[in-house]
Amino acid sequence: MNYCPECGGPVARQVPSGDDRPRDVCTSCHRIHYQNPKLVVGALPEWRDRILLCRRAIAPRADYWTLPAGYLENGETAAEGAQRETREEAGAHVTDLAPFGLFDLPHVNQIYLMFRGRLTSPALAPGPESHAAALFTEAEIPWNRLAFTVIEDTLKCYFADRTRGRFTLHTGRIAPGRWVDRAPP
Repeated sequence: MNYCPECGGPVARQVPSGDDRPRDVCTSCHRIHYQNPKLVVGALPEWRDRILLCRRAIAPRADYWTLPAGYLENGETAAEGAQRETREEAGAHVTDLAPFGLFDLPHVNQIYLMFRGRLTSPALAPGPESHAAALFTEAEIPWNRLAFTVIEDTLKCYFADRTRGRFTLHTGRIAPGRWVDRAPP
């Protein structure tokens, strides 16, 4: 941030009095501009023994597969956001949402909240953010073409829980060094 959105004055990076970390502070009106992690909400939509994945049409990681997910919008609940993302990215409707995974990604200032849910129909109609949407069995998941580590971890937890016959809430931290970038397909 270079200029204050309130008064237009220049912004400097400094530790405000009583704080413990650098913030963007307007040198004119002295407003502190806090930046906090973004909440990403998504769904793990089930249809019988299959899971819905979308092939991304946008950066980052265009042409890689992901679960429908995106930033939570103001004025919606986390579950509503996961349902909206599923509609936007796959043209699908998901119900009976239950929290499934809460993952911290501090290296990119994000928190992922993933819900397990049931598709109301296998009919899919990818939106502008997706090249394709498809239902996959566990054996069909394109593991080497998944867009993000958090999606891989979510799917691994899901299939392990499904094998056990009991779903639990998974939490964890996704480390930056664990993900190896792959060449596009």
